[in-house]
Amino acid sequence: MHTPMLTFKKTAPEETGIPSKRIIRMIDRLQRRQIPMHSLLLMRHDKLVFEGYYAPCTAHSLHRMFSISKSFTSIAVGLLVDEGKLSLNDPIIQYFPEKLPDPQNVHPWIARMTVRDMLMMRSCHASTTYKLDLESDWVASFFTTPPTHAPGTLFHYDTSAAHTLCALVEKLTGSNMLDYMKEKLHILGFSAESYMLKDPFGVSMGGSGLVALPSDLMRFGYFIAHRGLVLGEQLLSPSYIDLAVSPLTATCVTAPLPSEAQGYGLQFWRNEQNGFTCYGMGGQLIIFLPDHDLICVTTADTQSIQGGNQQIYDALYEELLPYIQRDSLPDDQEAGQILHDTIASLALTPLASTAMPETLSVISGRTFQVQTEGSGFEDFSVRLGADDGTLSFTYRHKAYDVSFGIGRMQTGVFPIYNLRYAASGAWLFDGTLLVKAHIIDAYVGCVQFQLSFHGDGLTLLMAKKEESLFQEFQGHLYCR
Repeated sequence: MHTPMLTFKKTAPEETGIPSKRIIRMIDRLQRRQIPMHSLLLMRHDKLVFEGYYAPCTAHSLHRMFSISKSFTSIAVGLLVDEGKLSLNDPIIQYFPEKLPDPQNVHPWIARMTVRDMLMMRSCHASTTYKLDLESDWVASFFTTPPTHAPGTLFHYDTSAAHTLCALVEKLTGSNMLDYMKEKLHILGFSAESYMLKDPFGVSMGGSGLVALPSDLMRFGYFIAHRGLVLGEQLLSPSYIDLAVSPLTATCVTAPLPSEAQGYGLQFWRNEQNGFTCYGMGGQLIIFLPDHDLICVTTADTQSIQGGNQQIYDALYEELLPYIQRDSLPDDQEAGQILHDTIASLALTPLASTAMPETLSVISGRTFQVQTEGSGFEDFSVRLGADDGTLSFTYRHKAYDVSFGIGRMQTGVFPIYNLRYAASGAWLFDGTLLVKAHIIDAYVGCVQFQLSFHGDGLTLLMAKKEESLFQEFQGHLYCR
């Protein structure tokens, strides 16, 4: 018997009441604000009206989704509630007696903490417990770390709560959480290659480890927006979804941005437009706006931009929402062609460069020996061409290269970590050379090298914006 699978009809924006020129304005605004976008998808009235990917990202590029993983974990818990395998009011300790240091002497706040408390980010911990010691059992840390306050009282963003809930799902199902969801929600058609990173002890990182396609996020957003009813099949109780996306917990005290100050449900954020958001660090977003019947999906890397996520929200809210019409609009062939051309030209923006210095011939190809002790780096050199270059270095007796474009992006595999990247280089107005590599893989971030050539020496600043890797690429080095 043929199993139906969710597919999306594509149509011109005007058919759903969205002017194509306003989508262009939104894209242009994000470009002007230098937001490193990786993808943008828009759906209205269940029709996909825009799907764009910023080269080198494509529709088939797997992408780290960070804390959108938490919303997936919430739905996995909801599926188990539907199956009668757990209750939201169950104390979490009843499922992990083996993780308790002394089952007879558990802190009362930890003993009282329920699955519901954890989903609402009202655990008894003010921060993520496993980050205190990444080499110890991540799940056990949730039960052994001294609590800071009574559970069920205050909102504190605690990724270890979601991680422990994911461990619970895997314990009760005997399966990887994402595999369990793919089986239960097979109609959604999640990509076969999507997966979740695991902690060092084999548990899927239910708080931050989802690696998937942007289209997977749109499928998930559609499923939530339709309260679990897909192709005539009720995949999850609508009452659970309604509860999950409702405002249950105030977040305004700890929120760094307006978009995070609107309240929290069960691993879902409320947004400024009476809807919900699945939020992942760095601009991974599923934004549902029920008043407009609109779903917006983005992937990006805003980690190095103060308030970068808010820039995405504001571009959507200010450039698009006020211009959406209830009924369809006349066909706009001219704007449609511009939008088509815009999709074809989307790409990460390379660094803007000034004129190359007169000393280029002296700098290019010269090897500078690292004088700073203890870094592991031994030497650096730069080879420069008209529109490209290579930064070479020796680290712990191994030679590595980072290729980059000048005025364009150059793709490659980043040294040591074997992760895909796109990099460009530029001469800055003060005569320093900047090389910026965007990491676009199971890990997302950027690594920057700023090189100041002076006399017979080189001073190098390395800076990384990524959650857990690339620690080597931090700090100053002096070379000559």
